[in-house]
Amino acid sequence: MDIPRIFTISESAHRIHNPFTAEKYATLGRVLRLTPEMHILDLGSGSGEMLCTWARDHQITGTGVDLSPLFTGQAKARALELKVSERVSFIHRDAAGYVAAEPCDIAACVGATWIAGGLEGTLALLRQSLKPGGMMLIGEPFWRRRPESDAVAQACGANAPEDFLALPELVGLFDERGYDVVEMVLADQEGWDRYEAAKWLTLRRWLEANPNDPFAPEVRSILTESPKRHVTYTREYVGWGVFALMPR
Repeated sequence: MDIPRIFTISESAHRIHNPFTAEKYATLGRVLRLTPEMHILDLGSGSGEMLCTWARDHQITGTGVDLSPLFTGQAKARALELKVSERVSFIHRDAAGYVAAEPCDIAACVGATWIAGGLEGTLALLRQSLKPGGMMLIGEPFWRRRPESDAVAQACGANAPEDFLALPELVGLFDERGYDVVEMVLADQEGWDRYEAAKWLTLRRWLEANPNDPFAPEVRSILTESPKRHVTYTREYVGWGVFALMPR
């Protein structure tokens, strides 16, 4: 049970597996007005940076669930490093369909809404783990600039322009589905650079260490094309943000 190999290679040195920076997560924790002993469920928790730093800075407790054994192991190590392992736990399993045994103050899926078949399925899944009066966090892409063709959308990581909404449309969708948007923090182009560009050195070092691996030609192709694709497409067309929602 694991995510595709290219992600465990390209993001093996990442602490954050999305376009947020440490500063953006600090801002998000502050504006959510976190208080000690709030419990947070994080589906698709990656290497655990959100839960671990919030446990350190705000004394929350949390549970993270992720499909990658590598990232789950890194999350546990980060909890030990920050001395919060008694406050947060990380589970290696498929987050699809995961519902907390006890309702949570915050139920989050930050950048992994594919786990429930997309945004709407993930909203429904998170709501099952939420206390009355609790908040949901959704990390989701949106178009800063709508692609002119399917080919441009695919270069941005989508299949077609219809896959993502513009920011006003995304916020409007939350309203239509019966949620108040009570906060949001948006990534910027620097965050995209840190997420995407950090992969390139990792890929290059992996190729140097594994020249005869059968996967090496694919890694070489990705490394060759990714910088050009990022500066031409992702950086210019794709926005990303975390939205705090409360059901009405």
